[in-house]
Amino acid sequence: MATPKLALLLFIFVLVGWETSVTIATSHYSGIKGAYWPSWLAENLSPSEIPTSYFNHIIYAFVQFDAMTYQLSITQFDEQWMGNFTATLHTRNPPAKAILCIGGGATSPSLFSNMVNNHNTRAAFIQSTISVARQYGFDGLDLDWEFPTNQQDMTNLASLFQEWHLAVENDSTSSGKPRLLLSGAVYFSADLYLDNVARSYPVDAIKHYVDSLNPMCFDYHGGWDTSKTGAHALLYDNSSNVSTSYGISTWKREGVPSRKLVMGMPAYGRTWELKDPNDHGIGAPAVGLGPGDDGIMLYKDVVDFNMENNATVVYDNETVSTYAYAGTNWIGYDDTRSIERKIKFAKAQSLGGYFFWALGYDKNWTLAKAGTKNFLRISLVY
Repeated sequence: MATPKLALLLFIFVLVGWETSVTIATSHYSGIKGAYWPSWLAENLSPSEIPTSYFNHIIYAFVQFDAMTYQLSITQFDEQWMGNFTATLHTRNPPAKAILCIGGGATSPSLFSNMVNNHNTRAAFIQSTISVARQYGFDGLDLDWEFPTNQQDMTNLASLFQEWHLAVENDSTSSGKPRLLLSGAVYFSADLYLDNVARSYPVDAIKHYVDSLNPMCFDYHGGWDTSKTGAHALLYDNSSNVSTSYGISTWKREGVPSRKLVMGMPAYGRTWELKDPNDHGIGAPAVGLGPGDDGIMLYKDVVDFNMENNATVVYDNETVSTYAYAGTNWIGYDDTRSIERKIKFAKAQSLGGYFFWALGYDKNWTLAKAGTKNFLRISLVY
């Protein structure tokens, strides 16, 4: 049966005597559908179990680098899994790109600071990353530095990106292989004010030398403030500049092309213990962390918790976030409704895609399906 809109179009075409055909064409959005794969979960989620129908960029998290030589430190565990990781993703149907991430939240920021501080140490790092990527068959390299501590770090980061880009270009020319992609996991906004130090990312270098940028649009609130509940990945916040929409706007304002921005989303929640079980909204008084590991609960565990405790689940349309409460337990997280709204936001902003932290946290790939479904677009073809 034709939809009213389509029927009206057909009627108009007949009325004016046009001879044409109208079809509905459905195509996948060409952007990045990414996710980080925590390698320490390999025994529970092997590369062969990653559904590439939902993800086209899978990022291996993480490898580290040596504090003396600045070359990548490949462990026996990495050797066991990295070749399997890339080969498996490349032969899946559909295939996915395999990206190698260096760093992560547990890596000391000073280690990065020391590495980027002069040309020789940057060169050692860069050459090592390219060598390892080629040896194990990766398609790209991702830098996760949390976070540059001052503006000098940012200036040195710009030099790293410029030299890294030149190196992967030269490697591609000499090897005859496709150029390795370069990306970076960054703070949710282009400007940081952490530990009472203001600094800004080197946007000019990012625009010219990085293929994609992964703003980590989560952890806005958490266990460092146990006085009140918080939606840790809210899309909008009318009371502050701590939100995904604001963060994305800063990157665009500074001139980063929308197509290079890959918006991060969490597959986990953050929890609090309510002071009063009858006061349970966003920003409600709290007295400590709630259930989970250090106030963090994976999405699959959130779903189970809600069912087992008959929790009340609330979708907040104003902030585009979800929370659940049962007794004094409170959890803020993303569910399919907030994910769908965020994907629509990403499309409206013409972003380059989205990513999840992290694989293995979802429940039956529910969030992944919500993301993929809403990355479909329907158009009229005449």
